[in-house]
Amino acid sequence: MMKKYPRTFHVPWSRSRTDDDKILRTMNHFEGKEVVVTEKLDGENTTLYRDHIHARSLDSKDHESRHWVKMLHGAISFQIPEGWRICGENVYAMHSIYYNELTSYFYVFSIWNEKNKCLSWDETVEWAGLLGLETVPVLYRGIWNEETIKDCYSRISVFGGEQEGYVVRTTVGFPYEDFGTSVAKFVRKNHVQTDQHWLSKPVVPNGLKKTN
Repeated sequence: MMKKYPRTFHVPWSRSRTDDDKILRTMNHFEGKEVVVTEKLDGENTTLYRDHIHARSLDSKDHESRHWVKMLHGAISFQIPEGWRICGENVYAMHSIYYNELTSYFYVFSIWNEKNKCLSWDETVEWAGLLGLETVPVLYRGIWNEETIKDCYSRISVFGGEQEGYVVRTTVGFPYEDFGTSVAKFVRKNHVQTDQHWLSKPVVPNGLKKTN
């Protein structure tokens, strides 16, 4: 039942792309649809099931940067419905951006049910709340408007530091097979791709926001 999170296509105006990145040629499939734009966080894509947890790779090994989210999973796993999976960003360790005002080390961006369907955004927020989890920051919600979407890149993260980019998705749910036409991303210029080599460096925890 384990599923690797799909690769997200870049919007045509994305500023940082590698040779093997997939680029959308048109955004026409978003026209007329309600979308939600969320901040793209510089962390590790992580999936939680009722009885398992893994990073983007299904056979991801143990690593110090994953211990916090594993403890979180241990505390809430019994509440995850059988066959469901919670996908989010593990931002415990600094990759190429340092955050100093995080409110958590894990932020949900999608939830999938036993039929391998991505829940609507409203359902995602509701379920995250029931599980005591936070969702990625929303930058815009409304009918697709390309210029408005482009303005979602402000260079400054909600959590301090730089903004890596943003992710746009339809607010309605969709099947796994429609991911490529339902989700897209924008990444800042010259963003350092650290998915692999950061694991070999000493772990530097990101900063949590101070509370009174």
